[in-house]
Amino acid sequence: MFPLSTSQRPRVRRLRRTRRSAALLAAGALLPLPALAGCGSTGGSDEPPAGIQDVAAAPRAKIADKGTLTWAVDALPATYNAFQSDADATTRQVAGAVLPALFTLDGRGRPQRNPDYLLSAEVVAREPRQVVVYRLHPGAVWSDGTPITAADFEAQWKALRGRDSAFWSTGNAGYDRIDKVERGADAREVKITFAKPYVDWASLFTPLYPRAAMASGNAFNDSMRKELKFAAGPFRVGERNDGQGTLTLVRNPRWWGDRAKLDRLVLRAVPRGERADALANGGVDLADITPAAAERIDRVNAPAKKTDDANKPEASAGLRDLVVHRALEPVWTQLALNGTSGALADERVRRAVVRAVDRKELARYVLGALGLPADPLGSHVLVAGQPGYEDNSDAVGPADPGAARDLLADAGWKEGRGEPAGRGPAQADGAGARHGRDDKAEPHGAPDPASPGNPESPAPGSAPEPAAGVPAEKPENLPEPADAGEEGGDGSGSGAGTGGDDKSARDAGGGKGNAAKTVPVRFKDGKRLALRFILPKSTGAEPLRQVGERIARQLDAVGIHTDLVTVDDAGYFRDHIASGDFDLALYSWPASAFPATDARPIFAKPRPAADGSLQVEQNYTRVGTDQIDRLFEQASTELDAEASRDLVVRADARIWAAAGSVPLYQRPELVASRRALANVGAFGLASPRYQDMGFLR
Repeated sequence: MFPLSTSQRPRVRRLRRTRRSAALLAAGALLPLPALAGCGSTGGSDEPPAGIQDVAAAPRAKIADKGTLTWAVDALPATYNAFQSDADATTRQVAGAVLPALFTLDGRGRPQRNPDYLLSAEVVAREPRQVVVYRLHPGAVWSDGTPITAADFEAQWKALRGRDSAFWSTGNAGYDRIDKVERGADAREVKITFAKPYVDWASLFTPLYPRAAMASGNAFNDSMRKELKFAAGPFRVGERNDGQGTLTLVRNPRWWGDRAKLDRLVLRAVPRGERADALANGGVDLADITPAAAERIDRVNAPAKKTDDANKPEASAGLRDLVVHRALEPVWTQLALNGTSGALADERVRRAVVRAVDRKELARYVLGALGLPADPLGSHVLVAGQPGYEDNSDAVGPADPGAARDLLADAGWKEGRGEPAGRGPAQADGAGARHGRDDKAEPHGAPDPASPGNPESPAPGSAPEPAAGVPAEKPENLPEPADAGEEGGDGSGSGAGTGGDDKSARDAGGGKGNAAKTVPVRFKDGKRLALRFILPKSTGAEPLRQVGERIARQLDAVGIHTDLVTVDDAGYFRDHIASGDFDLALYSWPASAFPATDARPIFAKPRPAADGSLQVEQNYTRVGTDQIDRLFEQASTELDAEASRDLVVRADARIWAAAGSVPLYQRPELVASRRALANVGAFGLASPRYQDMGFLR
């Protein structure tokens, strides 16, 4: 139900997620590789560019065959079924260590056949129908000794194809294109015939579950909520202690691949603000951390100076054994513009917003002080390091306040009398607090927040997971709250902008002497141009609000006033983004190795339904075109991988031109680990190999 002030908007009906959540992004930090037969990857160097990955790599021979690694997570998994709406980052992490992944991702995010499960995987026919044949590893068995066979694939297809409402799955993308799954030459060969061509066939059946878990709605919905009795990976699920917040994975004795180096992998729920202390006291060995914690670790491990002994308290001694790994996370933060909301329904006004935002300045603010490449993201469908990545922002043009003013004037918004500049930082002083200069303006609807988190999740359907300021319950089909990368989950407020830029958000975008200047005000038909900018309210999201403040300053300079609104995190997506109750908002989507599938619902043109509702899928900006839809459809049915990628890139240029979403930057991935740990770190686009993790001899 919409607030009264938005009751004239069309009712919105969210479809079940029609694309997979980013389980394949990396199952661990998020899902893990030989040539991919029949699923060709695009060209490019095998080595990822600088800033894309930072892993403490070591050969298996140098790693001890023993040990327990304790890894901090946000929460124990709500379910072990990765295809349910309440699956989270830890669900996917467990799946990556315990269940079959037919294809994993290399350092540039390219899907690769996993030889632990597949001897071969290829498209054997394209006409009259696409046929894919998997040849399974002869040693592949479930932990009870039952062989993995075509029957497991058939059961999973039937559960996920979307024809049986008894299965409460998050979606059916790809599975709905399959006509039949059957046994090939023997039980170890799987033959999949598609009713419609599907370029992203390698995205299917990962993770793979046994037939018994997919045989009925009851088994699918309930049998994997608090336990996982089967495994077919290097680890299996051991003891779970909800009181202590720990889940222990132990070696799988039935595993046929490289034996896991660790005896045990313990996942421990630790709030982000407490992780530096947990690392210092030995409570965890590996953790995603905030920039504030990374700065603390770096400071303790900086080269000693004569006066350092007095400045490094004994409490920090435990941090001296740590190293911080840094990479660009495969998750990107965007400024979303609601195309059905007031002035933003006019494409010229949306384009003016895009031209007014200085993405380079924002990227420098978030990433520059962290030692990461500080380039703004130029694509809605690919991120830095992925083959085919192109900056298509020239489809709308670079940051140019003059061009923004011209677009506003062309749309009929004329300058009126100015007013003093100056905007205090957003305050979290109520569920729907308003901030900005126009204190009498009533926000048209309820408030909402966007905040930091980890990968998975969303984002497109994925979406990255919760860190400080993340909604406690994220409804299905929702992206991740935006993570400025500088969230101070420990309340320190340290993060983006530390070191290289110590200006406060209220000074951003206005240059020197900004507070003494006046900003233009624009009117049309007697109405002032003002947009409602939704931001998260939590303490940990303060740095993200600072990013929002900087954007607001940049918009002020061209006459676009913003009312900054802070709301409770728990209702951010459910009550505001999904319902369309916002003008501007910040949130994030995870990158995908399969953009033809995963990006399509994020940018699909909303369609009216028979009942009068608006089907938006995951396109919460509600901006789309028929041409964008056609390009994604062509990309999904084009079996030549490079030709498909070209179509996706063309769609991206059209998305830029429609001006519903402004990619700002990739979030930073900061991971602290003990120096003795190997094959851990900031994986970036790559999938972890859990069996290779361990302590150096």
